[in-house]
Amino acid sequence: MVDVDKALARLGLRLPAVVPPVAAYQPAVRSGDYVYTSGQLPMVDGALAATGKVGAEVDPEQGYELARICALNALAAVASIAPLDQVVKIVKVVGFVASAPGFTGQPKVLNGASELLGEVFGEAGTHARSAVGVAELPLGAPVEVELIAQLAPGAKTVLV
Repeated sequence: MVDVDKALARLGLRLPAVVPPVAAYQPAVRSGDYVYTSGQLPMVDGALAATGKVGAEVDPEQGYELARICALNALAAVASIAPLDQVVKIVKVVGFVASAPGFTGQPKVLNGASELLGEVFGEAGTHARSAVGVAELPLGAPVEVELIAQLAPGAKTVLV
């Protein structure tokens, strides 16, 4: 397993606080050895890092960076359930990109999330993925990311 704290420090990142839900859901839930996160927006210190559609108000490079923020927020949600050093595999990532008409670069935007997970977890961070273009996202966010993480057998749930 990967020392996630060291990997994050090497990248100059820190795990943020879990983003509080904006509606009736939990940031993450555990079922067996899997943790499923809710969709995570690019929230930084309680506010969206940007709003708008990728390909219009938000350029694809900024969308890529916002997807990285979403992935970091998703890791914080996982860590609220189980220690990240107990993650043995990032199984699936689903990303949504609020897209301007004609924008088709959703996969490159979502590479921000995928590449961050690979940088943190190495081979265990490689995953299946869907990159979906949508008309609108909650709060006007440009990007939303959710993931499924597999935990080591017998991993303990974090007690709150």
